[in-house]
Amino acid sequence: MNSALQLQSSPYTSFMQETKVDLGNGIQLHVEMGGNPEHPTILLIMGLGAQMLFWPDFFCKSLIDQGYQVIRFDNRDIGLSSKVRHKGPRLNTMKMMGRFAFGLQNQGAPYNLFDMADDAALLIERLGLEKINIIGASMGGMIAQILAAKYPEKIEKIGLLFTSNNQPLLPPPFPKQLFSLIGKPESHDEEGIINHSLKVFKTIGSPGYLNQVEAMQTARKLYQRSYHPAGVLQQFLAILCTGSLLKLDKQIQKPTLVVHGSCDRLLPPSHGRAVAKAIEGAKFELIQGMGHDIPPHFIPQLSGLFAHHFKS
Repeated sequence: MNSALQLQSSPYTSFMQETKVDLGNGIQLHVEMGGNPEHPTILLIMGLGAQMLFWPDFFCKSLIDQGYQVIRFDNRDIGLSSKVRHKGPRLNTMKMMGRFAFGLQNQGAPYNLFDMADDAALLIERLGLEKINIIGASMGGMIAQILAAKYPEKIEKIGLLFTSNNQPLLPPPFPKQLFSLIGKPESHDEEGIINHSLKVFKTIGSPGYLNQVEAMQTARKLYQRSYHPAGVLQQFLAILCTGSLLKLDKQIQKPTLVVHGSCDRLLPPSHGRAVAKAIEGAKFELIQGMGHDIPPHFIPQLSGLFAHHFKS
Protein backbone atom coordinates (compact mmCIF):
# COMPACT_ATOMS: atom_id res chain seq x y z
CA MET A 1 0.00 0.00 0.00
CA ASN A 2 1.28 3.45 -0.90
CA SER A 3 2.49 4.99 2.37
CA ALA A 4 2.46 8.57 1.04
CA LEU A 5 -1.35 8.68 1.12
CA GLN A 6 -2.92 11.31 3.38
CA LEU A 7 -5.67 9.31 5.08
CA GLN A 8 -8.40 10.90 7.19
CA SER A 9 -11.24 9.20 8.99
CA SER A 10 -14.39 8.89 6.91
CA PRO A 11 -17.29 11.18 7.89
CA TYR A 12 -19.67 8.26 7.22
CA THR A 13 -18.26 5.21 8.99
CA SER A 14 -15.92 4.54 11.88
CA PHE A 15 -14.13 1.71 10.05
CA MET A 16 -13.12 3.49 6.81
CA GLN A 17 -10.57 6.20 6.02
CA GLU A 18 -10.80 8.59 3.08
CA THR A 19 -8.28 10.16 0.74
CA LYS A 20 -7.99 11.85 -2.67
CA VAL A 21 -5.91 10.07 -5.29
CA ASP A 22 -4.50 12.00 -8.25
CA LEU A 23 -4.40 9.61 -11.21
CA GLY A 24 -2.14 11.87 -13.29
CA ASN A 25 -4.60 11.87 -16.22
CA GLY A 26 -6.43 15.02 -15.13
CA ILE A 27 -8.74 13.06 -12.83
CA GLN A 28 -8.72 12.95 -9.04
CA LEU A 29 -10.73 10.18 -7.38
CA HIS A 30 -12.21 10.33 -3.91
CA VAL A 31 -11.49 7.02 -2.18
CA GLU A 32 -12.39 5.27 1.08
CA MET A 33 -10.62 2.21 2.44
CA GLY A 34 -11.15 -0.02 5.44
CA GLY A 35 -9.84 -3.26 6.89
CA ASN A 36 -6.35 -4.63 7.33
CA PRO A 37 -3.99 -3.58 4.49
CA GLU A 38 -2.23 -6.95 4.94
CA HIS A 39 -5.43 -8.72 3.90
CA PRO A 40 -6.36 -9.37 0.25
CA THR A 41 -8.03 -6.32 -1.33
CA ILE A 42 -11.50 -5.99 -2.85
CA LEU A 43 -12.04 -2.90 -5.02
CA LEU A 44 -15.73 -1.94 -5.33
CA ILE A 45 -16.77 -0.21 -8.58
CA MET A 46 -20.18 1.51 -8.50
CA GLY A 47 -22.74 2.06 -11.23
CA LEU A 48 -24.34 4.84 -13.23
CA GLY A 49 -24.65 8.13 -11.40
CA ALA A 50 -24.07 6.33 -8.10
CA GLN A 51 -21.72 7.72 -5.45
CA MET A 52 -19.55 5.22 -3.57
CA LEU A 53 -22.00 5.37 -0.62
CA PHE A 54 -24.29 3.14 -2.70
CA TRP A 55 -21.95 0.39 -1.46
CA PRO A 56 -23.72 0.05 1.92
CA ASP A 57 -21.50 0.37 4.99
CA PHE A 58 -22.91 -2.95 6.20
CA PHE A 59 -21.80 -4.62 2.93
CA CYS A 60 -18.27 -3.19 3.24
CA LYS A 61 -18.09 -4.19 6.91
CA SER A 62 -19.28 -7.75 6.13
CA LEU A 63 -16.42 -8.15 3.63
CA ILE A 64 -13.88 -6.63 6.06
CA ASP A 65 -15.08 -9.03 8.78
CA GLN A 66 -14.49 -11.92 6.38
CA GLY A 67 -10.81 -10.99 6.03
CA TYR A 68 -10.55 -8.38 3.28
CA GLN A 69 -9.33 -4.86 2.85
CA VAL A 70 -12.18 -3.02 1.11
CA ILE A 71 -11.85 0.05 -1.11
CA ARG A 72 -14.76 2.06 -2.53
CA PHE A 73 -14.51 5.24 -4.61
CA ASP A 74 -16.50 7.81 -6.55
CA ASN A 75 -16.13 7.31 -10.31
CA ARG A 76 -15.17 10.36 -12.36
CA ASP A 77 -18.02 12.87 -12.76
CA ILE A 78 -19.81 11.84 -9.57
CA GLY A 79 -19.60 12.40 -5.82
CA LEU A 80 -16.38 14.08 -4.69
CA SER A 81 -14.24 12.95 -7.66
CA SER A 82 -13.27 15.22 -10.59
CA LYS A 83 -16.05 16.49 -12.82
CA VAL A 84 -15.57 16.44 -16.60
CA ARG A 85 -16.58 19.67 -18.32
CA HIS A 86 -17.68 19.03 -21.88
CA LYS A 87 -18.19 21.66 -24.54
CA GLY A 88 -19.18 19.42 -27.43
CA PRO A 89 -22.51 19.37 -29.33
CA ARG A 90 -25.65 18.09 -27.57
CA LEU A 91 -26.15 14.42 -28.37
CA ASN A 92 -29.45 12.79 -29.27
CA THR A 93 -29.78 10.26 -26.43
CA MET A 94 -32.89 8.51 -27.82
CA LYS A 95 -31.28 7.95 -31.20
CA MET A 96 -28.12 6.65 -29.50
CA MET A 97 -30.15 4.26 -27.35
CA GLY A 98 -31.74 2.83 -30.50
CA ARG A 99 -28.38 2.30 -32.17
CA PHE A 100 -26.95 0.82 -28.98
CA ALA A 101 -29.77 -1.76 -28.72
CA PHE A 102 -28.90 -3.06 -32.20
CA GLY A 103 -25.16 -3.12 -31.56
CA LEU A 104 -24.35 -0.08 -33.73
CA GLN A 105 -21.45 2.18 -32.73
CA ASN A 106 -22.12 5.58 -31.16
CA GLN A 107 -19.67 8.47 -30.96
CA GLY A 108 -19.34 11.86 -29.35
CA ALA A 109 -19.42 11.23 -25.58
CA PRO A 110 -16.77 13.14 -23.55
CA TYR A 111 -15.39 9.75 -22.40
CA ASN A 112 -16.40 6.09 -22.50
CA LEU A 113 -16.19 3.08 -20.17
CA PHE A 114 -12.67 2.29 -21.39
CA ASP A 115 -11.55 5.63 -19.94
CA MET A 116 -13.30 4.77 -16.68
CA ALA A 117 -11.59 1.36 -16.61
CA ASP A 118 -8.26 3.16 -17.12
CA ASP A 119 -9.14 5.31 -14.08
CA ALA A 120 -9.59 2.14 -12.01
CA ALA A 121 -6.31 0.67 -13.31
CA LEU A 122 -4.45 3.88 -12.43
CA LEU A 123 -6.08 3.87 -9.00
CA ILE A 124 -4.83 0.32 -8.31
CA GLU A 125 -1.34 1.46 -9.39
CA ARG A 126 -1.38 4.70 -7.35
CA LEU A 127 -2.48 2.80 -4.24
CA GLY A 128 0.50 0.48 -4.72
CA LEU A 129 -1.69 -2.63 -4.84
CA GLU A 130 -0.72 -5.97 -6.35
CA LYS A 131 -3.31 -8.40 -7.81
CA ILE A 132 -6.68 -7.52 -6.31
CA ASN A 133 -10.27 -8.77 -6.39
CA ILE A 134 -12.95 -6.54 -7.90
CA ILE A 135 -16.72 -6.31 -7.52
CA GLY A 136 -18.50 -4.16 -10.09
CA ALA A 137 -22.19 -3.29 -9.82
CA SER A 138 -24.32 -2.37 -12.85
CA MET A 139 -22.23 0.08 -14.95
CA GLY A 140 -19.41 -0.68 -12.50
CA GLY A 141 -19.67 -4.31 -13.61
CA MET A 142 -19.17 -3.19 -17.22
CA ILE A 143 -16.07 -1.25 -16.11
CA ALA A 144 -14.89 -4.35 -14.21
CA GLN A 145 -15.22 -6.51 -17.35
CA ILE A 146 -13.06 -4.06 -19.33
CA LEU A 147 -10.55 -3.84 -16.47
CA ALA A 148 -10.18 -7.62 -16.29
CA ALA A 149 -9.80 -7.98 -20.06
CA LYS A 150 -7.34 -5.07 -20.48
CA TYR A 151 -5.32 -5.35 -17.26
CA PRO A 152 -5.36 -9.06 -16.34
CA GLU A 153 -2.07 -8.67 -14.44
CA LYS A 154 -3.82 -6.41 -11.89
CA ILE A 155 -6.79 -8.69 -11.20
CA GLU A 156 -7.05 -11.88 -9.14
CA LYS A 157 -10.78 -12.67 -9.29
CA ILE A 158 -13.96 -10.94 -10.47
CA GLY A 159 -17.36 -10.45 -8.86
CA LEU A 160 -20.15 -8.90 -10.94
CA LEU A 161 -23.45 -7.68 -9.55
CA PHE A 162 -26.62 -6.94 -11.60
CA THR A 163 -24.64 -6.00 -14.71
CA SER A 164 -24.63 -6.55 -18.48
CA ASN A 165 -22.19 -6.89 -21.36
CA ASN A 166 -24.57 -4.88 -23.56
CA GLN A 167 -24.48 -7.41 -26.36
CA PRO A 168 -26.99 -6.61 -29.11
CA LEU A 169 -30.63 -7.65 -28.75
CA LEU A 170 -30.70 -8.32 -25.01
CA PRO A 171 -34.12 -7.41 -23.57
CA PRO A 172 -34.06 -3.66 -22.92
CA PRO A 173 -34.56 -2.18 -19.46
CA PHE A 174 -38.24 -1.74 -18.59
CA PRO A 175 -39.05 1.88 -19.62
CA LYS A 176 -40.31 2.90 -16.18
CA GLN A 177 -37.05 1.78 -14.55
CA LEU A 178 -34.78 3.32 -17.19
CA PHE A 179 -36.54 6.67 -17.25
CA SER A 180 -36.64 6.89 -13.47
CA LEU A 181 -32.84 6.65 -13.60
CA ILE A 182 -32.20 9.20 -16.36
CA GLY A 183 -35.34 11.32 -15.83
CA LYS A 184 -35.41 14.81 -14.34
CA PRO A 185 -36.74 15.73 -10.89
CA GLU A 186 -39.90 17.85 -10.75
CA SER A 187 -38.10 20.65 -8.90
CA HIS A 188 -34.45 21.41 -8.25
CA ASP A 189 -34.56 22.31 -4.56
CA GLU A 190 -33.37 19.82 -1.95
CA GLU A 191 -36.83 18.31 -1.32
CA GLY A 192 -37.53 17.92 -5.04
CA ILE A 193 -34.24 16.11 -5.59
CA ILE A 194 -34.74 13.89 -2.53
CA ASN A 195 -38.28 12.94 -3.63
CA HIS A 196 -36.89 12.12 -7.07
CA SER A 197 -34.17 9.90 -5.53
CA LEU A 198 -36.77 8.12 -3.44
CA LYS A 199 -38.84 7.43 -6.55
CA VAL A 200 -35.74 5.98 -8.25
CA PHE A 201 -34.92 3.75 -5.23
CA LYS A 202 -38.53 2.51 -5.21
CA THR A 203 -38.70 1.92 -8.95
CA ILE A 204 -35.46 0.01 -9.43
CA GLY A 205 -35.09 -1.50 -5.95
CA SER A 206 -36.07 -4.87 -4.51
CA PRO A 207 -39.88 -4.95 -4.16
CA GLY A 208 -40.94 -4.98 -0.51
CA TYR A 209 -37.51 -4.21 0.93
CA LEU A 210 -37.46 -0.41 0.83
CA ASN A 211 -37.22 1.18 4.26
CA GLN A 212 -38.79 4.59 3.64
CA VAL A 213 -37.01 6.32 6.55
CA GLU A 214 -33.57 4.92 5.70
CA ALA A 215 -34.09 5.71 2.02
CA MET A 216 -34.93 9.35 2.88
CA GLN A 217 -31.81 9.65 5.04
CA THR A 218 -29.65 8.12 2.31
CA ALA A 219 -31.11 10.41 -0.37
CA ARG A 220 -30.46 13.47 1.80
CA LYS A 221 -26.92 12.36 2.65
CA LEU A 222 -26.13 11.82 -1.04
CA TYR A 223 -27.65 15.15 -2.07
CA GLN A 224 -25.74 17.08 0.59
CA ARG A 225 -22.51 15.32 -0.29
CA SER A 226 -22.74 16.07 -4.01
CA TYR A 227 -25.41 16.78 -6.61
CA HIS A 228 -24.15 16.71 -10.21
CA PRO A 229 -26.82 15.61 -12.73
CA ALA A 230 -24.58 16.49 -15.72
CA GLY A 231 -22.24 13.70 -14.59
CA VAL A 232 -25.08 11.16 -14.59
CA LEU A 233 -25.95 12.00 -18.19
CA GLN A 234 -22.29 11.87 -19.27
CA GLN A 235 -21.85 8.47 -17.65
CA PHE A 236 -24.97 7.25 -19.48
CA LEU A 237 -23.49 8.55 -22.76
CA ALA A 238 -20.26 6.73 -21.86
CA ILE A 239 -22.20 3.44 -21.76
CA LEU A 240 -23.93 4.21 -25.08
CA CYS A 241 -20.58 5.04 -26.72
CA THR A 242 -18.87 1.89 -25.41
CA GLY A 243 -21.29 -0.64 -26.82
CA SER A 244 -21.05 -4.42 -26.57
CA LEU A 245 -18.41 -6.02 -24.32
CA LEU A 246 -18.96 -9.50 -25.75
CA LYS A 247 -15.55 -9.66 -27.50
CA LEU A 248 -13.80 -8.52 -24.32
CA ASP A 249 -15.66 -11.09 -22.21
CA LYS A 250 -14.19 -13.83 -24.42
CA GLN A 251 -10.68 -12.65 -23.41
CA ILE A 252 -11.30 -12.82 -19.65
CA GLN A 253 -9.44 -15.71 -18.04
CA LYS A 254 -10.15 -14.92 -14.38
CA PRO A 255 -12.48 -16.81 -12.03
CA THR A 256 -15.75 -14.86 -12.27
CA LEU A 257 -18.95 -14.90 -10.23
CA VAL A 258 -22.00 -13.14 -11.71
CA VAL A 259 -24.83 -12.35 -9.27
CA HIS A 260 -28.23 -11.01 -10.32
CA GLY A 261 -31.58 -10.32 -8.68
CA SER A 262 -34.65 -12.17 -9.96
CA CYS A 263 -36.71 -8.93 -9.67
CA ASP A 264 -34.30 -6.62 -11.50
CA ARG A 265 -36.30 -4.64 -14.05
CA LEU A 266 -33.54 -2.18 -14.94
CA LEU A 267 -31.21 -4.90 -16.24
CA PRO A 268 -33.31 -8.09 -16.40
CA PRO A 269 -31.52 -11.29 -15.25
CA SER A 270 -30.87 -12.39 -18.84
CA HIS A 271 -28.20 -9.63 -18.92
CA GLY A 272 -26.28 -11.27 -16.08
CA ARG A 273 -26.75 -14.69 -17.69
CA ALA A 274 -25.32 -13.35 -20.97
CA VAL A 275 -22.19 -12.13 -19.13
CA ALA A 276 -21.73 -15.46 -17.33
CA LYS A 277 -22.16 -17.34 -20.61
CA ALA A 278 -19.60 -15.15 -22.41
CA ILE A 279 -16.85 -15.43 -19.76
CA GLU A 280 -15.22 -18.85 -19.78
CA GLY A 281 -15.98 -20.82 -16.60
CA ALA A 282 -18.02 -18.02 -14.99
CA LYS A 283 -20.57 -18.97 -12.33
CA PHE A 284 -24.06 -17.43 -12.18
CA GLU A 285 -26.16 -16.93 -9.03
CA LEU A 286 -29.74 -15.67 -9.11
CA ILE A 287 -30.94 -14.04 -5.87
CA GLN A 288 -34.70 -14.53 -5.43
CA GLY A 289 -36.58 -11.31 -4.69
CA MET A 290 -33.67 -8.93 -5.23
CA GLY A 291 -33.96 -5.95 -7.60
CA HIS A 292 -31.33 -3.46 -8.78
CA ASP A 293 -30.06 -2.47 -5.33
CA ILE A 294 -28.37 -3.86 -2.21
CA PRO A 295 -30.93 -3.87 0.65
CA PRO A 296 -29.73 -4.94 4.15
CA HIS A 297 -31.82 -8.13 3.90
CA PHE A 298 -29.62 -9.54 1.09
CA ILE A 299 -26.22 -8.35 2.35
CA PRO A 300 -25.26 -11.44 4.42
CA GLN A 301 -26.03 -13.65 1.41
CA LEU A 302 -24.28 -11.36 -1.10
CA SER A 303 -21.15 -10.69 0.94
CA GLY A 304 -20.95 -14.41 1.76
CA LEU A 305 -21.17 -15.38 -1.92
CA PHE A 306 -18.44 -12.92 -2.98
CA ALA A 307 -16.13 -13.65 -0.02
CA HIS A 308 -16.44 -17.38 -0.66
CA HIS A 309 -15.74 -16.88 -4.39
CA PHE A 310 -12.59 -14.85 -3.70
CA LYS A 311 -11.32 -17.40 -1.16
CA SER A 312 -12.09 -20.58 -3.09
